Amino acid sequence: MTTTLRPATERDAPAIATLMRESFTATFGHLYAPEDLATFLDGLTLDRWRAEIADPDFAFLLAREGDRLVGFAKLGPRSLPVEPTGPMIELRQLYLAADQHGSGLAQAMMDWVIATARQRGAGELFLSVYVDNHRARRFYERYGFERIGRYDFMVGNHRDEDDLMRLAL
Repeated sequence: MTTTLRPATERDAPAIATLMRESFTATFGHLYAPEDLATFLDGLTLDRWRAEIADPDFAFLLAREGDRLVGFAKLGPRSLPVEPTGPMIELRQLYLAADQHGSGLAQAMMDWVIATARQRGAGELFLSVYVDNHRARRFYERYGFERIGRYDFMVGNHRDEDDLMRLAL
């Protein structure tokens, strides 16, 4: 089946929330106490997704196969403890359904991320990635992202160690 890429609308919030919950749990769920995972996921409300989709400071790209959401990417304003040298944007999330890993979809979505960041006038693109998510780190490094520091990413009361990464655009 053909994958189509398109911007998100507020109607897409439930599908985004479901994919985020499923992907995050499948990839990282084993790291956390159930109550910490639940606290984190419960904070990702439909109202929050809808508000971000409607906010012009954010940009979403959806990847769909027919009626099924198989991936999404989200760019947003600064939230990480970084010191940009000029205009910047963050890659807040890039998630794929497990059966899409290795399909080339992540590359197509990352091409959109970089092009959109440039179109919005950013000179730098920042992200954070879990230190033990080696696959994702290698993926970002292939695009030229460089590690610039560490970041504590909270999942409930659990503190994860993330690498902060930067790409000059």
